[in-house]
Amino acid sequence: MFIRINNFNVHLDDNDQDIANQLCDALSIPNKQLLSWNIVRKAIDARKRSDVHFVCSIECTLAQDATPNTSSQVQIDVPSRLDIEKPDTLINQQNGKQKNNEHVIVVGAGPAGLFAALTLIEAGKQVTLLERGKPVETRLKDIGRLRSRGELNPESNVCFGEGGAGTYTDGKLYTRIKHPFVRWVLAEFIRFGAKPDILVDAHPHLGTDRLVRIIKAMRHYLIEQGVNYRFESKVTTLLTHEGAMVGVRLADGEEIQASSVVLAIGHSARDTFEHMQYIGIALEAKDFAVGVRTEHEQDWVDSCQFGENAKHPNLHAAEYSLTHQVPDKFMGKRGVFSFCMCPGGLILPSPTEANKMAVNGMSNAKRSSPFANSGIVVQVTPKDIAKHGLGDDPLCGIRLQRELEEKTFKATSQAYAAPAMKITDFINNKPSGTLANSRFKPAVEAADIREILPTWLSKPLSEGLQAFDRKMKGFVSEHANMLAVESRTSSPVRITRDKSLQSVSLRGLYPVGEGAGYAGGIVSAAVDGLKAAAIIIQA
Repeated sequence: MFIRINNFNVHLDDNDQDIANQLCDALSIPNKQLLSWNIVRKAIDARKRSDVHFVCSIECTLAQDATPNTSSQVQIDVPSRLDIEKPDTLINQQNGKQKNNEHVIVVGAGPAGLFAALTLIEAGKQVTLLERGKPVETRLKDIGRLRSRGELNPESNVCFGEGGAGTYTDGKLYTRIKHPFVRWVLAEFIRFGAKPDILVDAHPHLGTDRLVRIIKAMRHYLIEQGVNYRFESKVTTLLTHEGAMVGVRLADGEEIQASSVVLAIGHSARDTFEHMQYIGIALEAKDFAVGVRTEHEQDWVDSCQFGENAKHPNLHAAEYSLTHQVPDKFMGKRGVFSFCMCPGGLILPSPTEANKMAVNGMSNAKRSSPFANSGIVVQVTPKDIAKHGLGDDPLCGIRLQRELEEKTFKATSQAYAAPAMKITDFINNKPSGTLANSRFKPAVEAADIREILPTWLSKPLSEGLQAFDRKMKGFVSEHANMLAVESRTSSPVRITRDKSLQSVSLRGLYPVGEGAGYAGGIVSAAVDGLKAAAIIIQA
């Protein structure tokens, strides 16, 4: 007999025998009838700091003669989570592999592009993968030069390069989307080197260090399978004929022909958005968020979330997720929320354009830095932007981002340093000129962030921070900094597409992932790339 028990509490100090005994007690069966068990889902429940524990889903194999008491437990018959097969829509048909060798161009080697290329090549398509940036390991060196010397490479940075922006922002795999491809994406990460526990953890993450190795393994496999995998190959022009894709032109003038192009450009490819607007491809301005990145001591976050269990060996660095609705005359309520929280992590400079500055956060797998950081950002709508004089066309959000990033860059004396302010100074509107400890590189400089963020953003940000302090006492602290500007939370542009995932303006163009405005993280972007690949395979 095979059952699954959901919402089963496991104490922090429970060992395997303890859990087995408790399972038998809950099911009212003798221990000998529990043949095997396996935790397939585990989340931390820290709602009461005096009772921090794990909430688990556990699959159990019972003896055939077992008669479990199921009245108090939820159970269903399910296959093991690790027994994951490729979804039917992605299964490679061998005869099709020989006959259908259509050439497909994939633009961008982030999660959407990589998973699209993986699926297409395994289905027998000819695939050219074009990445404007550099390999993930070379990209790491360019990011290092930005952090150590203040030297920006506009084509190789936190946002551009193999692996996409998510590679250097913690490798979070949590997603709210419900789609059959999600589990398969996680299984594929395991295939290329991730630990199987990402299928168990409620909030899985890979860590930047592990994700770098996984991306390299994916690249080597794709090349072995025949993908024409090219770096420093920036697409500058989409080639069209009679309303359909016929190929792309690169920055060096080379033209590559294909009738299907998967466009997985990421949320910061502003020049590509501008080109698409110029040639008349339908775009829409969409909501996004901007703000700052806060930096607290990780020990404080641990204590705030876990209480006296903060140093327990079975608990990792604590996270938080905070939201608040600020009354707003213009839109009723304006959301303020934490974004991309990185426990035990670092804040990184993340600009992509000269003389503009932005920040983001990352963590390695062990999350061992003494600091936690998170974006604290304010909801922005296209109507906001129009109201404040930056236009109402599809690229108005990019103009707001650039304006804020230019102010941020000019607020410091050193190139790509981060203007920073104690959170208490910001709340009190009294810049002290002093800062709490920070590990940000290349440098932090004390500045008045209210001179960077306009009042319509700084006021709700202040109210949101004070609301967060009521939820986590000490969030507003003189021992915590806020760094400007967190402006790349998501794409401010959506490339309009139809039910076939093709651009409504251009047949054969499949805009996918975060840059297209249809995803919000590594897994959701990968799923979106898979969905487009499945449609191309079935066409």
